[in-house]
Amino acid sequence: MAGQRTALTAHNLSVPGYLSLPTAPGPGVIVLQEWWGLVPHIESVADRLAEAGYTAFAPDLYQGQSTTSPDEAGKLMMALNIAQTAEQLRAVVQALREHPSTQGHPKVGIIGFCMGGQLALYAACENPDIGACVDFYGIHPNVKPNFANLSAPVLGIFAEKDAFVTPEAVAALRQELDRYGKTYDFETYPGTDHAFFNDTRPEVYHPDAAYDAWDRVLRFFKAHLP
Repeated sequence: MAGQRTALTAHNLSVPGYLSLPTAPGPGVIVLQEWWGLVPHIESVADRLAEAGYTAFAPDLYQGQSTTSPDEAGKLMMALNIAQTAEQLRAVVQALREHPSTQGHPKVGIIGFCMGGQLALYAACENPDIGACVDFYGIHPNVKPNFANLSAPVLGIFAEKDAFVTPEAVAALRQELDRYGKTYDFETYPGTDHAFFNDTRPEVYHPDAAYDAWDRVLRFFKAHLP
């Protein structure tokens, strides 16, 4: 099933993005982009969540900009206004909770990839109405989640050969979550590179790991977004 470009509004703030609806009301899930922008791959993740019964919304954090150039993607990521993004995500959480397609589901899930993975952690620490957080190899040097405030369980998906989110970085994240007594489950896939879930990038895509990771995501959301 295919969604559409639209906007969600709450707290007097309208946030553009891509909305994909399930056939029957289901919990809301926010899908956060990689540093490329709101590209077709991220829209396809929202569609897959809708097929699984979730009301999925991918906010356009770059306000219409996207790229296939790593240099340009890096510039867009570093230019992102984190405070403004936090306000947008807060509005999206509220808008999804109030959406007709999420009736009876007070908690929202969040999933992010690369830059979006770190933002997912950040948003989960800032919004108690987020009930489940999935971080796919999250990284952003200017985003520092306040893990003391985290109430949602975390599913962390990582790549063994990731040059950006190294095993040392994963260990440091695990140590922070342990420090505050948080609930999490991490999985590192052997032989995989950063962005192994992105099926539009054949140079890094790993179908077996991506399939297993998606199965974990669906089981995680089912357990924590009743």
